Amino acid sequence: MRAVIELVIGMVLLVLGAQGAIRLLADHDNAGLLSWLPGEFAVRLVAYVAVAVVGAALAGRGSRALQSKGQAR
Repeated sequence: MRAVIELVIGMVLLVLGAQGAIRLLADHDNAGLLSWLPGEFAVRLVAYVAVAVVGAALAGRGSRALQSKGQAR
């Protein structure tokens, strides 16, 4: 069950980070979920990329754990 939770949370973080970074690149003034973060464009972009990378790592870890248990197809 823990692997499934890791996979789902990782996928959500990956989607939110990638979507936020793309939105920020398209419109520099639209910070989205990280509008509370102090700093300008570069700081927010790095934060979105970091969220996406952490999400990808977490989803990969959950996926590998499921595959090792033989639950993934």
